[in-house]
Amino acid sequence: MVYNELGKTGMRVSNLGFGASSLGGVFHDIRESEGIKAVHVAVESGINFIDVSPYYGHYKAETVLGKALKEIPRDKYYLSTKVGRYGKDGVNTWDYSAERVTDSVYESMERLNIDYIDLINVHDVEFADLNQVVNETLPALVKLREKGIVGHVGITDLQPENLKWVIEHVPAGTVESVLNFCHYSLNDEMLLDYLDFFEANNVGVINASPFSMGLLSQRGAPDWHPAPEPLKEACKRAADYCNTQGCPIEKLAVQYSTSNPRIATTLFSSANPANVLKNIEYVNEPVNEELVKAVQEIIGDQMRVRWANT
Repeated sequence: MVYNELGKTGMRVSNLGFGASSLGGVFHDIRESEGIKAVHVAVESGINFIDVSPYYGHYKAETVLGKALKEIPRDKYYLSTKVGRYGKDGVNTWDYSAERVTDSVYESMERLNIDYIDLINVHDVEFADLNQVVNETLPALVKLREKGIVGHVGITDLQPENLKWVIEHVPAGTVESVLNFCHYSLNDEMLLDYLDFFEANNVGVINASPFSMGLLSQRGAPDWHPAPEPLKEACKRAADYCNTQGCPIEKLAVQYSTSNPRIATTLFSSANPANVLKNIEYVNEPVNEELVKAVQEIIGDQMRVRWANT
C-alpha cells in the first residue's frame, strides 16, 4: 500500500481509501456482519482512511461503521464524515446552517463511537447556497476545529468548479481538502485541470468512485445511473475489450485512479470482504498503461462527458 500526505494536514493516507456508503445499503441491501467484516479486512490490509456520511442510508452507514470501529484501535485509521446533506425514505434534505452542522458533528461522533473526527466535510456544496457555505457553514466547522473536536475541514462536490469557487472565497487555510468524485477515472480525468490550483492553496485532494458509479464495470451501469446513453455504451465497449485482454475493467479502473501521487487517496465502497481484498490486490500491481490508452481511445468522444448530481 502506498501512503500520501493529504495536503498539509499531516495525515498520510493510503492511496486506496474505504468509502463506507455501501454500509448504508445505498446500492443494495447488506448483511451487517459482512459490512463490519469488510471494514476490519480493509484496515487489517493497510487501508487507513475511511469516509462516511450521515446521508448514506439515513444514518445507517455511520451506525454500522461505528459498530466496526469499536473493535479497531483509534490510531489505526483516519475518519472522515460530512455535514449538510441528509435523507430518509428516498427524500433528500439539506441544511447547511451553523446550528445544524454543529449538531450534526456531535451526532455523528455518537453514532461512530468516537470522540474526535479527523476530517469533517461540507457535503455536496452544489446543493447549498455557496455564499452560506462560505459565510456560515465553514466558519462553524472552523470553530469546531479550533476546539479540537475535529482535526481538519474539507468540502465535497461532483462539480470541481464549485470546490474552486469556495476556496477562492474563504480565508487561506479554511479548506484543507476537497473530495471530488467521477472526475479522475478511465472515462474522465477532468480533476487534472484543478490540481495546480489545489496544490497552490495547500488543499489535499481525495478522489472517489474509480468505477464511475458502475459505468466502468463488467455488469454495466445500473438503471438509475444519470450518465447519457452514448457514454454508457462507450464504457460497455471498453469493458468488453478489457475482457478480451484478460483484465477486468474494474481492475484497470482502480489501478488507474490510484496511480497519481498528486491525488492522496481514491475511495471505493464495498460491504463485501472478498471485494475489499480484491481491490487491495489490484492496487498493489502496476497499471497497464497500454491498456489504459486503448480503453480511453474506445471511450473516444465520450471522455469527460458529464452528468448532473442527484
